[in-house]
Amino acid sequence: MRSTDTQPRRPSPDADEPDHATPVDQAVGRFRAVLPPGALITDPQQLRTYECDGLASYRVVPAAVVLPENADQVREIVRICAELQVPFVARGSGTGLSGGALPHAEGVLVVTARMRRILEIDLANERAVVEPGVINLDVTRAAAPDGYYFAPDPSSQQVCSVGGNVAENSGGAHCLKYGFTTNHILGLEVVTPDGDVVELGGPAREAPGYDLLGAFIGSEGTLGVVTKITVRLLRAPEAVQTLLAGFPSTDEAGAAVSAIIADGVTPAAIEMMDALAIEAAEQAVRCDYPAGAGAVLVVELDGPAAEVEHTFTEVRRHCEDHGAFEIRVAADDHERAMIWKGRKSAFAAVGRISPDYIVQDGVIPRTALPGVLRRIAELSAESGVRVANVFHAGDGNLHPLVLFDGSEPGAAERAEEVSGAILDLCIEHGGSITGEHGVGADKVKYMGRMFTDDDLDTMQRVRCAFDPVGLCNPGKVFPTPRLCGEVPGPRRGVHPLTEAGLADQF
Repeated sequence: MRSTDTQPRRPSPDADEPDHATPVDQAVGRFRAVLPPGALITDPQQLRTYECDGLASYRVVPAAVVLPENADQVREIVRICAELQVPFVARGSGTGLSGGALPHAEGVLVVTARMRRILEIDLANERAVVEPGVINLDVTRAAAPDGYYFAPDPSSQQVCSVGGNVAENSGGAHCLKYGFTTNHILGLEVVTPDGDVVELGGPAREAPGYDLLGAFIGSEGTLGVVTKITVRLLRAPEAVQTLLAGFPSTDEAGAAVSAIIADGVTPAAIEMMDALAIEAAEQAVRCDYPAGAGAVLVVELDGPAAEVEHTFTEVRRHCEDHGAFEIRVAADDHERAMIWKGRKSAFAAVGRISPDYIVQDGVIPRTALPGVLRRIAELSAESGVRVANVFHAGDGNLHPLVLFDGSEPGAAERAEEVSGAILDLCIEHGGSITGEHGVGADKVKYMGRMFTDDDLDTMQRVRCAFDPVGLCNPGKVFPTPRLCGEVPGPRRGVHPLTEAGLADQF
């Protein structure tokens, strides 16, 4: 970790500042000297715009919102917060689905959406340097004319930011072959919770010492604020082939997935949608998936043309052997885009068939897919709560969409019970409570089911090494609000958002 900070510390607040001013009031006063006009929001109505991220079931209005335009402004904001002991939360585009960017009621929300410069495209070294607010897809758009692209592709890639991808270690449909965000980040410039500017990693592919870069990626904004990102660029593949296969049920589709992988084939993507998810997508985008399908697979292969041709034949054979009653092959980019449109729109499309829904995220071993999906169907039948399944079948990353009507008494509670039971099912099968959406505020209560107290204490020590005071995105990831230096031993049953006024939601 190399410090790049050469700037002097800001002086303490003026002595004539009113004694009754709260720390956040003092911080706001000092922000005005740091930020350009329009970059500080304190109006109560405008603040409500930022009260939640993509997980709208949790809402907290921040005390103030700042929109810095460069790293120097971020550094000064964080230094002021550190000096006055004001909590702060970093936020990108606000598309997260775990409440990871949920504000703190007595804190500052640091929104990096105005930091959208692509600073460098270095094709000779296959990398680019971008600011955290750059939209994911814009990196590929900038590199595409020269035959390169940025591999991580969350479904929200047209609106999500690269900084948010780093915070959540986001994946996407093509993570089966290309991995998650962590596999495509070479270096970060970070403002630490005490206001220092450091570099983690660097232009080289490997660096000696502890992997602080790896620790930071996926830390959900709890270790600092990213201000610059060096990403890997990949050459566009020579050939791409996309197949859509309709199956009678998820059992057959899941068996086909296992057979494809067991045969040594690694597609760029294997995505599955069940009948309810297909219904929603049809209503939303008219994707024209096979009529009567209980499940569809979207399989994409890429690479050298000869390899794609050979493996595509194998994939098609496995789909047919496991009951596919209709197989379509995209003839051109337009047809490929239409196949993917149904899958990419699935989360939002569910709003066409349900007024409210929970987007869940868990991981299971790939071979457990048929059994787990059957059990999810049983949970749905037993509870009367509908569940639409759409997920990355190739690596077992489930995204069950639990549907309910919030205006119906008890419906939200039943949906939460089913959602939690699905996570328990993932743990039972040796999986995880999240694959790419993060823990955030939504899943802190499940961390103790997956990890032991010793596990959580070890993770907490890592966090404390970066943020000993606990100002950076407090109340997220860990199931207790224990401060650094306290005696180990989590206090079960205490939710970290209690201090933010959300205890009545649990």
